[in-house]
Amino acid sequence: MFATKSICLLGLLGLVTGAAVPNNDGFPMPNKDQQVTLAKQAGGKLPNVALPKKLGSGSTTAFQLIAFNELFETAYFDSLLQNITNGVQGYEADNKEELIKIFSTQEELHALAAQTALMAANASFVPSACKYMFPTTNLTQAVNIAETFTAVVLGALQGANVLFAKENVPVPIQLISSVIGQEGEQNGYYRTVLKEVPSESPFLTAVPAAFAFSALQMFIVPGSCPYPLSNIDLPIFPPMMVNGQAVAALEAKDQKLSFSADLGKSEQAKKYVGGNGKDLFLTYTTGQQKPISLEISNVKWESGMISFDADFPVSENVMNGFSHAALTTGNVFELADDVTNSTLAGPGIIQVRDGVTTSMDSRAVEASECI
Repeated sequence: MFATKSICLLGLLGLVTGAAVPNNDGFPMPNKDQQVTLAKQAGGKLPNVALPKKLGSGSTTAFQLIAFNELFETAYFDSLLQNITNGVQGYEADNKEELIKIFSTQEELHALAAQTALMAANASFVPSACKYMFPTTNLTQAVNIAETFTAVVLGALQGANVLFAKENVPVPIQLISSVIGQEGEQNGYYRTVLKEVPSESPFLTAVPAAFAFSALQMFIVPGSCPYPLSNIDLPIFPPMMVNGQAVAALEAKDQKLSFSADLGKSEQAKKYVGGNGKDLFLTYTTGQQKPISLEISNVKWESGMISFDADFPVSENVMNGFSHAALTTGNVFELADDVTNSTLAGPGIIQVRDGVTTSMDSRAVEASECI
């Protein structure tokens, strides 16, 4: 079954267009007094160690992606804080305002740190905020989505440290490692709220930078960024739905999953459009395992839209928590980053939940229109 509207909206529930960023505390350009206030609210100050005066191309892209993401996170938590503070229906919560405010301020400092690192190295491009749309209508959904995008970020920051190491810039490795720990603490809290084990698994899932950048597009109002997205040197892949959802919440059992993606505008996919899918594979990445590629079945095309099925081998591979999937032209990969070179669509976001199973259901937006 094809879901054209769900692809264009990525399964958004209760579309909310957020302000670019909060500005009542001086962010994104706080003065010295405002920086002191931010530090007190966040529980710590911005780093004052000497930053590299030069970054390689990979490190530059890594910091640009980090800044791009942190600006989104800042807007997300500010919007959530406003919903809670204003008593919006579905967001009723006792004693949560101060906690969310701390999270929001900590993300502001993350964004400022990434932007500062780029400016210290005289990078030609430093991301600023876009406008955002947030796919939630209640607090449980909001926490669920926060836990998911934080899992994506935790996977992408692993790769950032690899790039810093390759380009011999050690200071960012320590800086980003401290952020990984902080984001992990946050996610443990979200998982507790969702009645999940705070620590998802012993080794968190790696996420290629291109997959993180592609996944973030579901939250960006198209055309709202004050710069071309190509300023960040990463591809944006066509999104892929899992069981009709942008984020699929699944039971921990072996099962057949359905996938769909619009490949009509993909140059890389042209030779495969209309085919039987025999040269295509569904590739999962979970934990720190080698990517797992499987044959696809029940392939159907409607113009450039593809739908297909693939097994979800959760028992053999112990895929607890967050995993991601991609439609690929290859099936042998050593590392998660290798998958992007063969990707036609993705990432499909998968959460194996033992407790709450709130998901972003494409059917909830049938009456909505694309922006």
